[in-house]
Amino acid sequence: MPIQAQIADLQKITDVNDIGAFKAAVQKNYEWLEASFNEALVDHLVVARADFTDALLCHAWQLLGLNKESKLALCAVGGYGRGQLQPYSDIDLLILSEKQISKPVEEKIGSFITLLWDIKLEIGQSVRTVKETVQLAKSDITIATNLVEARILCGCDATFTQLIDKVNTQKVWSSKDFFLAKLEEQQTRHRKFNDTSYNLEPNIKENPGCLRDIQSIGWVAKKHFQEYDGMTLIGHGYFTEIEHAELIECRSHLWKIRFALHLIAGRSENRLLFDYQTDIAQLLGYGEGKSSVEQMMKAFFRIVRRVSELNSMLLLRFKDDVLGQKTKNEIQLNDKFALKDGLISPIHADTFFKPADILDFLNLFCHHDNIEGLDADCIRQVRNARRKFQDQYYHEIHECRERFVNLMKQPSFFGLGWDTMYKYGILQSYLPEWDKIVGMMQFDLFHAYTVDEHTHRLVKHVCRYFVSEKAFPRCHRIVKNLDKPEIIFIAAIFHDIAKGRGGDHSTLGAVDVMRFCEQHDIPKDDAQIIAWLVENHLLMSVVAQRRDIYDPDVINQFATTVKSHDQLNLLYALTLADIRATNDNLWNDWKASLLRELYLLTQQAFDNGLECQITLDQRIAAHKTAAATILQSKGIDEEKAAVFWDQMKKDYFARFKPNQIAWHTETIVGAGSLAPEEIIVSASNKTSKAGTELLIYCSDRPALFAQIASVLDSRNCSIHDAQIAVTDKGNVFDSMIILDQDAQRISSESHVNNLVDAVRSQLMKPGRSHANKRKMSRQMKQLDVKTKVRFYSSTEDATLVELEALDAPGLLAKIGHLFVDLNLTLKLAKITTIGERAEDVFIVSNEEGKALSQDQEIILKKQLTLKLDQPEVNPAI
Repeated sequence: MPIQAQIADLQKITDVNDIGAFKAAVQKNYEWLEASFNEALVDHLVVARADFTDALLCHAWQLLGLNKESKLALCAVGGYGRGQLQPYSDIDLLILSEKQISKPVEEKIGSFITLLWDIKLEIGQSVRTVKETVQLAKSDITIATNLVEARILCGCDATFTQLIDKVNTQKVWSSKDFFLAKLEEQQTRHRKFNDTSYNLEPNIKENPGCLRDIQSIGWVAKKHFQEYDGMTLIGHGYFTEIEHAELIECRSHLWKIRFALHLIAGRSENRLLFDYQTDIAQLLGYGEGKSSVEQMMKAFFRIVRRVSELNSMLLLRFKDDVLGQKTKNEIQLNDKFALKDGLISPIHADTFFKPADILDFLNLFCHHDNIEGLDADCIRQVRNARRKFQDQYYHEIHECRERFVNLMKQPSFFGLGWDTMYKYGILQSYLPEWDKIVGMMQFDLFHAYTVDEHTHRLVKHVCRYFVSEKAFPRCHRIVKNLDKPEIIFIAAIFHDIAKGRGGDHSTLGAVDVMRFCEQHDIPKDDAQIIAWLVENHLLMSVVAQRRDIYDPDVINQFATTVKSHDQLNLLYALTLADIRATNDNLWNDWKASLLRELYLLTQQAFDNGLECQITLDQRIAAHKTAAATILQSKGIDEEKAAVFWDQMKKDYFARFKPNQIAWHTETIVGAGSLAPEEIIVSASNKTSKAGTELLIYCSDRPALFAQIASVLDSRNCSIHDAQIAVTDKGNVFDSMIILDQDAQRISSESHVNNLVDAVRSQLMKPGRSHANKRKMSRQMKQLDVKTKVRFYSSTEDATLVELEALDAPGLLAKIGHLFVDLNLTLKLAKITTIGERAEDVFIVSNEEGKALSQDQEIILKKQLTLKLDQPEVNPAI
């Protein structure tokens, strides 16, 4: 039914108490919007939705007799004031009176609002006099902004006009103050989203480059010019006709996504959550499955980049005109560009005649550290040049290749220069491989950003190593000693460039970067190092988090792969930057300590020579001597300590540091003789810089690991490392590094004590596990992670089990119970959580204390897959 027919039917309702009739009319409108979505332009639908709402409100207003009240006006404000409404957007209303409202009229207004609630309209309403509204607008930029787009729906025109005349005066908000307030508001909002729209679950309304940035342009323009349409900006030279058409096109694209989001969610929702992305992609005609979401999101991310460019350009123009500031400081940079108050400004109307000119422009950032950005004219010329030269990739041009390599050699470029190359699409115009990853989604909870945004951030982290040593002094020393910084920068740019093609992206990326190096005349030796870094950029992280780095064989194998001090340094710096750029919450002291320890152990291996590794016996002797010295200083009886030490196997003294051995000994010896029923549980924040160490020492029992894991999981703590040993006297020794839900050590002493008590209490109940009450997260439910199990030979006495699975609540407790059911003994666990995925390593032995047989491996793999892949939203062990 056309919108005019819907409005006509609506006006046939004669009884204001006929809630059912109003509800039916609203429902018909929703159904019509949904049915029309794939046929009508979204620009028409949002206006039609607003028109229908206007008619409904005015009809209800009239039925209640409010139209007979003089000096009273019903006004649309905020987004609704623009005359555009998404299916479930809030309907913001101002009921405006010239003077204080009488009691009878107040009751009618109450009935009006109640009616709107009863028919399930999402309204936001305020009832004020003109004077009250003006006073509030003076002190509240949000109210002032809502009034910028206010329009009267019905009632007294004179009252509404009186309000608008007063709020439009410079006394309420001057054009200058309004602009500065909106600019600060936008900057604050952008910081909230880490100054990027390239988040994997973006907010269509609030993210940088999204609808709010378009609306900001309109607010500032309307406040400044007292009117706003496209011709206003074009007529004043702020936009060209092409740029304005581009902005409208981008707005329509974002509107369409938001409209679809409302239809799929069935409510007002602005976050493009994983839950909705597949259905929205299908509704928008991209097809089904993951590839359709990739296409939709790629298109979205390219749209928001264009909006960000237009927003920046326009607000810079407004800043010049509204603030009316004359240039205070102007420096001529060369014959093409000047620096005006920190912003690069082109001297001529047309500056870029060939692609090499763009790279020459970027070279300015290498030599002038007082550059703060680009002015509006410069942004426009860069955008126009990008379009003008879009027929070929710049790397195909010899003079461009020379200039590009020169940029890679200069760390000073990788600050604002790198941001400019990335932000304005110059890098994707240069490298076809980069063009393919722009806006590429990563379907997991591990990566917070698209592939290109992740790499942009990684390169920024590497750049910061050159600037400051405060946060990462070792990385600072590494990069400052580089003769050829281009090696690490090129490797950083290419490390993930082959994602999304199928196959191993590290291997494919190494091929890509070798081809790049050949094209750009990079010396062969340097090219091989760059390619090695790309191919092995995950190696250090994997070894540190998933291998026993205190095993000399592991260190020897890693050192053999790395080959040299120089490559170790480069890999270490690249690995830290990679982890930190992946997810703002991923980096923590635990990961830092693992990588630092692996780096130092490998460095030691190189210093000694790979053929002259420190033996296990040498490490044990050194650790024992140092631990004994600590114990002696604490007055611990040497003979009592020896009783405990004699129970422990040799590898205990290799795996733990002297201060840990001393604490274990002091804790256990201090407990006196261990009766069979006695359980020692203790925790310390002093033995490990990376987390809280939990120590358990008691008589051996089944399901010990499962019981401990279930208690920790129920209290939002996680195990990151577990060393388990059965002593010669049949006692079990268990040391775990645990972190809180923010991946930090448990700093609260009371929290630590409560945790120790909870673990001890649970261990007093043999065979039972703590019921797990944690629920699976919303995002986790949308992701499909199948369990994968791999086996590696560890020693003749044990097998290394590598497990990938969904990190669901109760995972470790399930695994621990399964080991018990299959009569397997857990000796070591290294727990790594990567987003929604657990990537854990367990070293286990069978009932005879030997490595698993092939049949036992088959059974374990089958049982793990069966147990962990079964759907279970709220498991209780």
